[in-house]
Amino acid sequence: MKWLMIFWGGPVILLTGWYSLSYYDMSFGIFMLTREAHDLVFRVYGHVLGIPPESIPPLVARAMVVDTIVLFGLVALRRHRQIASWFGARFGGATSQPAGASPLPSNANLSSAP
Repeated sequence: MKWLMIFWGGPVILLTGWYSLSYYDMSFGIFMLTREAHDLVFRVYGHVLGIPPESIPPLVARAMVVDTIVLFGLVALRRHRQIASWFGARFGGATSQPAGASPLPSNANLSSAP
């Protein structure tokens, strides 16, 4: 799970961080974080793909959402037994007593000791 977070979460955080900082022109003196670099990157991608540059950010966001759903779906398929046991323990689906058993002892089972 640690490697999943590194190889999935790392690029997602880097991309959204770069996009946010460059979109609002918070460059901190670094050219790659300027609005000019932001516009240049999307113009190049738009030219290569043959689509308008302003349509690329929603496509990238949609792709990140779909990738996240697919990735966590695969993790859920791989760990479905652990998830089912946790869900059963958390929400009471798995009980250790038979259906008709009472958690309190009946009077017939009580000791007659003084």
